[in-house]
Amino acid sequence: MERHRESYAVAIAHALQREVGGSRQAVKTVMRWTGAGERTVKNWFAAKSGPRGEHLAALASHSDEVFAAFLALTGRQQDRSGIALHGLRQKIAALLEEIDGAVTRG
Repeated sequence: MERHRESYAVAIAHALQREVGGSRQAVKTVMRWTGAGERTVKNWFAAKSGPRGEHLAALASHSDEVFAAFLALTGRQQDRSGIALHGLRQKIAALLEEIDGAVTRG
């Protein structure tokens, strides 16, 4: 069980680092996504512990990398096919919002 817990923490830490990097701003972003405290989030980034319950759900809803890592840990990698498209759709939507804001201001 300890080995499984360790691989979970490592997988989530790597996913977070791929998604948001490892800067102070990255920690703040994850804190904002989850409502978790700074020490807790830093422990996730350092793979000292992994998020539980609602924190994991919040991370997976904001991060394609965390969602993909979670699916891989469950052995359901085949479900990842729609992740890239979903992430691309979110990025396009954010860009369209920026364009609309620039047009409105301009």
